[in-house]
Amino acid sequence: MTQDASFRDGADKPLRLRAMDADDLAVIAAITQDAVFPVSEMRWDRKARRFALLINRFRWENGRQQPERVQSVLAFEDVMAVQSQGIDKADSDLVCSLLSISFVPTADGAGRVELMLAGDGAIALNVEALEAVLRDVTQPYAAPSGKAPTHPD
Repeated sequence: MTQDASFRDGADKPLRLRAMDADDLAVIAAITQDAVFPVSEMRWDRKARRFALLINRFRWENGRQQPERVQSVLAFEDVMAVQSQGIDKADSDLVCSLLSISFVPTADGAGRVELMLAGDGAIALNVEALEAVLRDVTQPYAAPSGKAPTHPD
């Protein structure tokens, strides 16, 4: 009999996940919930059709151990357009907090990736096809707050 993998199975290893459909993206969304990033760490390479964020994600897979964060790259391919609201890109000190990521399909596999941020901010990516990659790029470090993020009921 086989069992599903658990967070504990990969607790000490860097994550590398790929999303090719909405169900896959839901996994990345859960893992990146409460990630923070400075507005200066958003990049859209129009020519390569890639949008990427360098995020400091909370390591939910760490379980009940010391709260940790890790820097990760969250990249989306085949991006045709990027829109944002509630984000002052000129404010280099602005830190965004990622609450959720979703995919709204349109015709022929295309769609819109929506990244919802705390404080009514949002980023929308019009994509030709859904392809996202999350990859840890540093060693985990102690969460500066020393606590896990919480959300009011």
